[in-house]
Order: sequence, then structure tokens, then C-alpha cells
Amino acid sequence: MGVIVGPDMVFRSGRIETDPSARAKTDKSLHGFKKALKENPAEATRRADLIIRNTYRTLMTRGMKGCFVYFADKALSDRFKELLATRR
Repeated sequence: MGVIVGPDMVFRSGRIETDPSARAKTDKSLHGFKKALKENPAEATRRADLIIRNTYRTLMTRGMKGCFVYFADKALSDRFKELLATRR
């Protein structure tokens, strides 16, 4: 099993950040995000962040025998390598 973590999740300023605008336009999980962003920006951003993180968490835990992961963001790749090294 493999997962590609795209540009919608990056590592900046010591934090993992999500960017709903970098998500694929065909992705229906964020349907209504632009409208919600106009009505209540803080809540829309929080919900989009949870959806993006949960999507990757779910995909990465599906593999029965493991999971290969490719990160589009080099800094995020390095951060995950650090986190995995501390768990051994």
C-alpha cells in the first residue's frame, strides 16, 4: 500500500500545516469549503484541517503489512523521519 501526501499538508515554522486550497479540485471531502470560509472563517479552516489530517491518517493505517509514504514537501518528509526514529 502507498500514500502520496500532496501539497495540502506541509511542515512550516515547526508545525504541520494544512492548506485546503492546495487540495485537488475534484476532491469532494471539502465540498462547501469556500462558502463556509466566507460565513465563518475560523470554523471552516478548523474543519478543513481536521478533514485533511483524518484523510491521511486513515490512508496510512489501512495497510495490513505496512505502508509506503511519499511526501511532496521535503520538510514534512524529514519531520516524519524524525518522528519515526524516536519511536524505535
